[in-house]
Amino acid sequence: MDNEFNITYITMAGYVEINTYRYLYFSIMLIVYVLIICCNSIIVYLIYIHKSLHEPMYIFIAALLFNCVLYSTNVYPKLLIDFLSEKQIVSYSACIFQFFMFYTLGGSEFMLLAAMAFDRYVSICKPLGYPNIMTKTTVNIFLVLAWLFPACHITVTSIQSAKAKLCNLTLKGIICNNAVFTLQCVRPKSLTVFGLISLFDLAILPMLFTIFTYTKIFIVSYQKCKTFRKKAVETCIPHLLVLISYFCLMAYDVIIARVESGFSQTVRFIMTLQVLLYHPLLNPFIYGLKMKEISKYLKLICSTKV
Repeated sequence: MDNEFNITYITMAGYVEINTYRYLYFSIMLIVYVLIICCNSIIVYLIYIHKSLHEPMYIFIAALLFNCVLYSTNVYPKLLIDFLSEKQIVSYSACIFQFFMFYTLGGSEFMLLAAMAFDRYVSICKPLGYPNIMTKTTVNIFLVLAWLFPACHITVTSIQSAKAKLCNLTLKGIICNNAVFTLQCVRPKSLTVFGLISLFDLAILPMLFTIFTYTKIFIVSYQKCKTFRKKAVETCIPHLLVLISYFCLMAYDVIIARVESGFSQTVRFIMTLQVLLYHPLLNPFIYGLKMKEISKYLKLICSTKV
């Protein structure tokens, strides 16, 4: 719908029984959002204050968890507002901004995981050259590229989407993701082509690089002693778990946008909520429990408070 200022509003039609369960939805999502902020922020803070954690691997972990906080903040506040609102609407410009942040931060996660894989490869396979390769400058370049490279890609797609003519003002979802393309009268061919390029550059290529790198690490570690293999597994498994988790999230996002009639509204709603609930909480638990140095400081905090 349009108002007197010619602002186009989109109706978010992906909610199920919202009038009946609005307070239940709101309570669950608020609790999860607070947990996401707290769990991720605590580990980022620990890495920041302890100089022994000022190593490339932990800096990348801190960046990944900070990215996770931004990702959740892009989605959760709007969801919480919608749960308590009589009408679940959003301006098209705000929807495009959420779309931009959603995929920019999503691409950043894949890039950060690829940077972490490279860091582990150099550390395990080329230990003597590690100090010269993974310098502070190298880490800063990786961090800048991890956020800047996806932003440049998604900016083009967002601008094209913002200029597109709309024939439908009802979005079959609860967040502004790939589903925004279904609002357009005709999707420009250039938008489709650049979308595929972005998918390859920001998701498929970093993921293949990450898998190839960890495969190389496991091959090299297999040829070494048992202690070396154990160390390699301990440092690589957490990163692989996060990669698999996030790949499943992105795969679902792509599939649900392509198979419009393949799932009922209830199934879409439940699957989207599961993605938003589980993944942002998974990262801090994996790195907090599986990374020995971080786990040590977490236990120290808990024991101090007790």
